[in-house]
Amino acid sequence: MEFRQISEDYSVSGQITPGEIEAVKAAGFKSVICNRPDDEQPGQPSAASVQAAAEAAGLEFRYIPVISGQITEQNVADQAEALEELEGPVFAYCRSGARCTNLYGLIQEMGE
Repeated sequence: MEFRQISEDYSVSGQITPGEIEAVKAAGFKSVICNRPDDEQPGQPSAASVQAAAEAAGLEFRYIPVISGQITEQNVADQAEALEELEGPVFAYCRSGARCTNLYGLIQEMGE
């Protein structure tokens, strides 16, 4: 699993599996956000399965599904709220990491 650091407290990656949660925790992350809707692709792990693994490992989890290419104002607001409430550093994932990165950029634009 590779992740890209976007800021001091926020990194992103593509889809992860429940089995990769221990590596997420070992990398020092305290919270996980899933931005990928369930059933976007056959065989992808469900958000609930990743959430169960994250919570079992002592990590906080938030599910904020974003349809590819269709980020809404509500998605941005939900992500901003999660980043305010969750303990950092935060690890976010979607199919490739692009939605997580774009959400973060939109949140930064709102704050300017």
